Amino acid sequence: MNTFEVLRIPILSDNYVYLIHDAKSGATACVDPGVAGPVIQAAQDRGWIISHILITHTHFDHIEGVSEIVEKFGAEVYGNPAECDRIPKYKHAASEGTDIQVGTVTCKVLAVPGHTQHHLAYEFSGALFCGDTLFSLGCGRLLGGTAAQLWHSLQKIRSLPHDTKIYCAHEYTQANAGFAIGVDPDNDDLKQRRVEVDKLRSAGLPTVPAILGNEIKCNPFLRCDNFAFKAQMRMIARDSEDVFAELRRRKDNF
Repeated sequence: MNTFEVLRIPILSDNYVYLIHDAKSGATACVDPGVAGPVIQAAQDRGWIISHILITHTHFDHIEGVSEIVEKFGAEVYGNPAECDRIPKYKHAASEGTDIQVGTVTCKVLAVPGHTQHHLAYEFSGALFCGDTLFSLGCGRLLGGTAAQLWHSLQKIRSLPHDTKIYCAHEYTQANAGFAIGVDPDNDDLKQRRVEVDKLRSAGLPTVPAILGNEIKCNPFLRCDNFAFKAQMRMIARDSEDVFAELRRRKDNF
């Protein structure tokens, strides 16, 4: 049984910041604090002390709150050493193959480039904090990385246990569903997911976290090596990487 609790904090127009609190030790990690105020308030309301800050990538809406949180709690900042000069208060290198201890909880670091060249994800037991690499029913734009890198990163995520909860950094699911239905109109799982998403958003509720197994069935960006989906894209004879690149291009122009 997991000893950690995940708190989702909405910020800006559609971002999520996450606090991962280890009940045994009291340690608390914060993922991608794009602002500080609501994050500090949420921690204080629960009596939590933020001990770790985990940065997936250095876009402003993922790092702007770092300095203030460090000043308030003395948190130590982890990120890709290739971006150390752009991460406020950077202290610890995070790279694939290394683990980070958050109290009694182990966090595994995954390299998931594509959205950006040096993007990371953080895997706790049964929970993946993947920044802007994978969204529910979508994926990140190519803003420094390549289509080949992002497709490889999504395959890496897809190989995790199917009950993994996907904690992405934006509430994009409803918009993503509109595009996904357009490119995969015969997918019954996707149709059902779209109905669920619309109900949640109509009630003012989040669609995140998503369950990886559902994303594998519904998210077109995870289905680029699926024969039926390739046929839907009219790209049966093309490599999966080419299908992904074309799908990303279409989404960019959607």
